[in-house]
Amino acid sequence: MQRDDIFPETELPRGSDLLSQGAALAGTWMVGRCAFLQHYGVKSEFDYKCQSMDEGRIMQHAQVGFRDVDKSRTAYSEIWERCDKRGVRVDRYGLCLDWSMAVPRDQRAKATKGTGMILTDPETCIALTSSAPVAPHFGDFVLGFPAALENTQMVLAAGCTSIGNFGQYFTFKVPNWDDDVETTKATVEALGLIVAQPVPILVHSNIDDGFAAQFTDLTSSLGMMEIEKYIIENLIGGKMSHCFGHHFSDPLARLAFQSAMGSLTDTPGTMIYGNTTAYRGTPAENYASLARYLSIDALGQALKPTGHAINAVPVTENERIPDIEEIVDAQLFSGRTIELHKSLVPLIDLDEVGKITNQLVAGAKQFSGNVMKGLMNAGVDTSDAFEMMLSLRRIGARKLELLYGVGKEDNSQIGGRKPVVAGSVLEEISEMADAAMEGSSGRSANAVRTKKLKVLVATTDVHEHGKLLIEELLRRVGVEIIDGGVSTDPDKLAECANLERPDAIAVSTYNGVALSYYTKTKASMAEFGLDIPLLIGGRLNQIPEGSNTSLPVDVGDELAQEGAIVCRDAAELLSRLEAVC
Repeated sequence: MQRDDIFPETELPRGSDLLSQGAALAGTWMVGRCAFLQHYGVKSEFDYKCQSMDEGRIMQHAQVGFRDVDKSRTAYSEIWERCDKRGVRVDRYGLCLDWSMAVPRDQRAKATKGTGMILTDPETCIALTSSAPVAPHFGDFVLGFPAALENTQMVLAAGCTSIGNFGQYFTFKVPNWDDDVETTKATVEALGLIVAQPVPILVHSNIDDGFAAQFTDLTSSLGMMEIEKYIIENLIGGKMSHCFGHHFSDPLARLAFQSAMGSLTDTPGTMIYGNTTAYRGTPAENYASLARYLSIDALGQALKPTGHAINAVPVTENERIPDIEEIVDAQLFSGRTIELHKSLVPLIDLDEVGKITNQLVAGAKQFSGNVMKGLMNAGVDTSDAFEMMLSLRRIGARKLELLYGVGKEDNSQIGGRKPVVAGSVLEEISEMADAAMEGSSGRSANAVRTKKLKVLVATTDVHEHGKLLIEELLRRVGVEIIDGGVSTDPDKLAECANLERPDAIAVSTYNGVALSYYTKTKASMAEFGLDIPLLIGGRLNQIPEGSNTSLPVDVGDELAQEGAIVCRDAAELLSRLEAVC
């Protein structure tokens, strides 16, 4: 790589200047009080986590995902009260903001909306965090986006001392927003405001929302955490606090990764997120997956405390946004699991865990060193936070791992290298593809195979696993795959379709925009005079415009009425493709 390939601009802002501009606002915007800080008499969640680790307490994290602010306030108080009566303490809440909050407030009305909460002002945010003595965690759509500074100001005023999601900066793209320089400037200024606070603020990064979800090797994922830590702690002077867990299905790798994280930092982690990709069945069946990962996470905290709270994801998560009752059930289940976990310690092969931990740590250090050397050789100023962040974002996960990964080069592998410690995602995709092929008729597979089709594949948002599954299925039946990208805007997808002229388009969606995305795509295609079959699958939901409820509804029937070819599950893909082509 050469500097001009990464930075075609003749002039870029300096990170130090942006940090100073953010820090200058600390006299006006500072950490306010909230019910959590007052109840426990602590200055920040960092102090609370350190106390809990000293006491040997395993903390619990719950995720609250309602659009309606009043319902969120009700959930905030009711979940804590009902769990407290049963002797279970919920230590922190993750509050799901809508992705429209990623854009500046004066442009938000026209932004694409998902299913999350929209906070309009600091007062609303303060009312929310005053509802129960639970640490407020604003993890998504604050840092890493065009509205990073104004959103950081708001959540600081509400007493939030854990702010993210730094990992999203590297991978998430706001619909219809392409200015990555302005996005980076806003994020660095927000980080300057954070580190200028008189109390320690945890800069949160969920690696499963960042590059880790796109790496094939867990050594790369851990190495990226080292690089993020370097940016936040060495260059900016903050406290880097990581989260992982969505895609870690293998119990041994999950436990070893937690141990490896603890070997590389003294800063407490935020939370270990639930293994949501393991939820593929009914709620009753999903309890088995919940029990497995919670037991592993509790064991990890007992064997090597890292300050992460463990997260019990309600078993209905794969179907819809869980309601209050279901969140309470999951937290009570988690509390009981924590009580029982110690009896499992003698069953763990600590030597095998240690072996993988050592592989992860050694590989992570090699990967992060390779990346740093590569950036310096390309002319990137690795002492400047702005240049470090923007260069990594522009290069992207796949190229970073291909160039600097520690596994041996192997063109037969996704990513071009054989993983040292493989992530669970590739194995899961293969298993899901096997199941889909079994659930699909052999006649459909053969029919598609004979047609020599060309299919454009894309996602509406950053969640790439549906796209990987589609591509694996198409690859197995000899379909030529055109990469339409991740978080692809409707007009960009239509442009790609006009250029490539595929036989069909397959779109995976997740974040509650299924219907609006489809209609916008069809309108953009019509401008080019295109009438290409568009298959859509994933989480086919959306909150209706003008709805008084905070919960999204299924829009599969509406999609079909509008002309979409709806795939309720992966097994339907080949039969739908056979029918339209």
